[in-house]
Amino acid sequence: MTTRREFLQASAASLTTGLALADEPKPTGNKPKVGCLSWCFHPFSPRADQEQAIEIIGQLGFDGLELILIARSDLQDYWTDDRLAAMVKQLGRHKLGLAQFVMFQPVVEGLSSVNADERARNLDYFEAGCKIGKKLGAPMVNIVAPWARELKGPTGYLPRYYDLENPKLNEKFHIDIASGFDWDRVWEGYIAATKGCLERAKAHGLKLTIEHHTHTLIPDAVSFLRLWDAIRDPALGYNLDTGWTLSQREYPPVALHKVKKHLMNIHVRDIDGMMRKFVHVGTGVMDFKHVAETVQRIGYTGYLSIEQDKFPGDMKETCKRYVTMMREYLT
Repeated sequence: MTTRREFLQASAASLTTGLALADEPKPTGNKPKVGCLSWCFHPFSPRADQEQAIEIIGQLGFDGLELILIARSDLQDYWTDDRLAAMVKQLGRHKLGLAQFVMFQPVVEGLSSVNADERARNLDYFEAGCKIGKKLGAPMVNIVAPWARELKGPTGYLPRYYDLENPKLNEKFHIDIASGFDWDRVWEGYIAATKGCLERAKAHGLKLTIEHHTHTLIPDAVSFLRLWDAIRDPALGYNLDTGWTLSQREYPPVALHKVKKHLMNIHVRDIDGMMRKFVHVGTGVMDFKHVAETVQRIGYTGYLSIEQDKFPGDMKETCKRYVTMMREYLT
């Protein structure tokens, strides 16, 4: 016979177990997918040949890829209806999914402006990108968070300014900050701009992912969570980049746990031991195995797509190595 105390203890244990299981992601029967970004095989220049990139990626065994709007001029000069229709057929022929359609940060850099008219013009560029993504069959669009327009550094793309490898005598790491810079005003304007992006993305049946880079308004996982708390829209998600995460000295598997409720896409790259250079996959210190284990533990079933900076070496071989490695780790 069970005593009253034993019965209560057993009931409490059962309830605790149930609550613990409720906190775990529900099994979906799906596995994360292995993807590649088109710009692994084309330059960041207007009218870059992304159709050739699709052909290469389709032959390397990937599940899907991402395509990108590189320049505002490409809206008229590259992304024509005929080319979009041809790309859709090309993706189908290679059985490639389209993880998301990306808008390069300079296309919509004015989303961080404190000038409402400037933000409105950039929302129009953003919506033009949404229309392209919709025609390609993408489930979501992506942008890297912009940086405040009041910040200027020695590089055209400010996020790439993050160290002085061999500083000269008296050389300092420095970013110009315009007089009158008001962080609160910039942040509130960016919240408004993100809400505007979501409104336009959802009008085309799309979700929106924000990617983090150094010096931008969203440099890491916690800053994204702050943005999400200010907006609270399930159509807004996080695009985590393993390399940019570790360059911020944030461990990617920990960041994945932080954003698991809002994680919609992952870019994967390697990094050297000094956390400075995004070296070829497999030659740096990124713990890809732990990344793969973590995404499965949190229940993520989207894409893990290689984004490889173009150092000397064979990009096709790097991608083949990545596919083999991730297939093994995700099994």
